Amino acid sequence: MAIQIDVIRSLAASDNIALKRHSILRMHQRRITADELKEALLYCMLIEDYPSDRPLPSGLVLGRTAEGRVIHAVVAVDDDEPMLWIITVYEPTLSDWKEGFEQRR
Repeated sequence: MAIQIDVIRSLAASDNIALKRHSILRMHQRRITADELKEALLYCMLIEDYPSDRPLPSGLVLGRTAEGRVIHAVVAVDDDEPMLWIITVYEPTLSDWKEGFEQRR
């Protein structure tokens, strides 16, 4: 089942966000704050969908902070809890992504 963008935004808005250990490490390394991540998630768009991922379907979202910082996050939605799991977070680069950061090179 595909991830629904409105569910991602709703879970982020209600602070139903859980960070995996890997995402915490990456956010620290990349100096991305929890507030910046939440800002990006509130108005994000789904750019890649991974419906066969296990244990939960996941997807790659693109969001921007109020200051315009571009953030990609791989997220998974647990409908049973409900919870938005953050798998990893990073700033995309033009060496890997086309302008707009929506498509890989």
